[in-house]
Amino acid sequence: MMSNVKNWLIALFVGICTGAYAQENLALDVPYVPTNQETVEEMLKLAGVKPGDVVYDLGCGDGRIVITAAKKFGATGVGVDLNPQRLKEANENAQAAGVTDKVKFVKGDLFDFDFSEANVVTMYLLPSVNLKLRPKLQKELKPGSRIVSHDFDMGDWEAKKTVEVGNDTIYLWTID
Repeated sequence: MMSNVKNWLIALFVGICTGAYAQENLALDVPYVPTNQETVEEMLKLAGVKPGDVVYDLGCGDGRIVITAAKKFGATGVGVDLNPQRLKEANENAQAAGVTDKVKFVKGDLFDFDFSEANVVTMYLLPSVNLKLRPKLQKELKPGSRIVSHDFDMGDWEAKKTVEVGNDTIYLWTID
């Protein structure tokens, strides 16, 4: 029930945001909805993020996931987003957190971006976007790479593990 309400709210938000983004001439598939910090940390724990890992956050928003991966888990990270305002915020947040040597934020289209350097990919996208990205991730990521999604699965690709954090669901897959 809660999942249906959340999906409805996100769909409503997408509709509202689409108008605002259209004014900025941005073709975004997903609205900016920040992940709360408790869920961010659980996502990174579930993925087993450790020093030496390279975390890519798809649709990085304000950068909180890769910043946390660097600051608390010792990883490096790349945040990818299309929205220049979010990228500006992400860079400012990385500066404030003192991790600009460990993270970078890139303007890029997820469907054209190369994920082959990542060994952890995080995302809070919509189900349709997850499904569209799934074959690209499976093709580009090395065996053993982990994918973590906040709230949305990848269709018939069964998650290795699923964790509940408050009203959030986190899914984990590993590339074979």
